[in-house]
Amino acid sequence: MPTAALILAHDVSIRRYAEREHTITRWTDVDHGGHFAALEEPELLVGDVREFFRTLR
Repeated sequence: MPTAALILAHDVSIRRYAEREHTITRWTDVDHGGHFAALEEPELLVGDVREFFRTLR
């Protein structure tokens, strides 16, 4: 199943470990924001989700 990840500045995530269990098709690193993307960067989050699903059409 295609999987996307949006990693904001203060989150810790290592792609090689995520790829072991998931089919990563979109990985976005952002140098600002925090742990709560929906509250801190809502436009960024919505835009990234839309771009991910646009590729699945």
